[in-house]
Amino acid sequence: MSLIFHFFSLLALVAAIAAGTVDAIQSVASSSTMLASLGDLWIAISPGTLVATEDLVEFYIHPEAWQQGAAFLLTQPACAVFLVLALILWIAGYRRPKPFGRFAA
Repeated sequence: MSLIFHFFSLLALVAAIAAGTVDAIQSVASSSTMLASLGDLWIAISPGTLVATEDLVEFYIHPEAWQQGAAFLLTQPACAVFLVLALILWIAGYRRPKPFGRFAA
């Protein structure tokens, strides 16, 4: 199970680096800070899945869950959201190292 969490953490970290790189390129090109939100990035990549996810959340959870939770998350910078997700997944898959001996400090 730890391997699965660490693998998805790696994927989220790669997505954060890619989003950060795109933001850096756009910022240098425009000579001002440009941060793409998660919603903008999701619409650019696959707008149909965003609408489908909104419908699923509103149907199975509650319409306010999309308006309060997901709408807030979609306005945040994509690189920051993916970095936090990578950290959470890494922590979820963390295992404490086993001690070498009975009296190991």
